[in-house]
Amino acid sequence: METRDWMGIAWPAFLLAAVLEMVVFAMVDPSDLHRFGGDPLGWSRQAVYTVSFFVFWGGTAASSALTVLLISRSSEG
Repeated sequence: METRDWMGIAWPAFLLAAVLEMVVFAMVDPSDLHRFGGDPLGWSRQAVYTVSFFVFWGGTAASSALTVLLISRSSEG
């Protein structure tokens, strides 16, 4: 993949992650989050925002990368 492909993956994924962050945390209070066992998460709000942003960014980047991969494979054949 070329640099242009990587930027075509990273930039839209970054923008979508920012939108997802705003939408999710407009409805969810980070201090109300709990672990699967029911215990409070115990992280600061900033830590929850940061980790969730990178999770959203990684997920949307993976989706974009899969799209680029599938398009490039179909155009080679």
